[in-house]
Amino acid sequence: MKILVTGNNGYIGSVLVKKLLDKGYDVVGYDIDYFKECNLEPINELYPTVVKDIRDIAYDDLKGINSIIHLAGLSNDPLGEFDSAITKQINYSGTMKLGQLAKEAGVDRFVYASSQSMYGVSDLDEELDEENSKKNPVTAYAETKWQAELSLKKLNSNDFTVTCFRPSTVFGVSPRLRCDVVFNNLVACAYTTGTIEILSDGSPWRPVVHVNDVCKAFISGIEAPSDIVSGESFNVGIPNGNFTVKELAEAAKTCVPGSKLIFKNQHTDPRTYKVSFTKILNKLNNYYKPSWDLIRGGKDRVSYFDKVSFTKDDFRGAKCNRLLQLKRLINNNIITVNSLEKIEK
Repeated sequence: MKILVTGNNGYIGSVLVKKLLDKGYDVVGYDIDYFKECNLEPINELYPTVVKDIRDIAYDDLKGINSIIHLAGLSNDPLGEFDSAITKQINYSGTMKLGQLAKEAGVDRFVYASSQSMYGVSDLDEELDEENSKKNPVTAYAETKWQAELSLKKLNSNDFTVTCFRPSTVFGVSPRLRCDVVFNNLVACAYTTGTIEILSDGSPWRPVVHVNDVCKAFISGIEAPSDIVSGESFNVGIPNGNFTVKELAEAAKTCVPGSKLIFKNQHTDPRTYKVSFTKILNKLNNYYKPSWDLIRGGKDRVSYFDKVSFTKDDFRGAKCNRLLQLKRLINNNIITVNSLEKIEK
């Protein structure tokens, strides 16, 4: 089977490709490589990759492709709000162009990396599930993810299986590590400064999941029978996968011996939500088997920091913070709003 992975050189993609290659899949990458300067160590480049903007995807790029795992896009809410027009073009219009061309080209499966941000601010009395919980996207990023899910599912058919996965906030080791996500940030802060400062009281809830387990979920979308995943959305997480910020900070402190934890109680964080993982853990139980917890993942990251001689500059700089890197690229006109090409063969 030949699998196209868009965003193959990103935080998740660089981990996912290795897993696919290890399983014997024929992989083709597709990535504009905005973050080529963000390596902590070299990434695997011994497979074909198209270096191209997702907005410029063409029919010929999909010849011979059996399945697509679509990761490419501007990630998370602050990035989306930095330039909402670019976010909408890349995350929605680029995604739909890819989906439509994939169906025309005879691709069998389309696995979409969506987001839990579409739930918005939630009622903590209930865990958010895929079908029944209200969708309240409040950012350009969240809106594009939700709208792309709705539109992609309209393409779902007997010969074109569309599956959408909504990962929790991801943590864990990658050669293109991000430190602008909560648990990665806390561990990196403890490692490079010796102190974790939490501006709130630590009470907000966050669902988190290890990058290796997210990759397992995406692969399950390729390997599970079509009748299980066709037209479905799945929250991606682990059993008991919701944590308070305080719990995450305490786990980070445990993983970095000698570090200090300080709660400033300077403001109340309104971003608090819990997510249900019952559907993926039950419906895909034969295909998705998560195995990473906070402590294992945090200690693994500390070992990785030792290996790559991770510094405070790495932590604070553009190498591990996507907004800083994208601001630089946009300010230098490397990323621009462009008119999408017509969908044509």
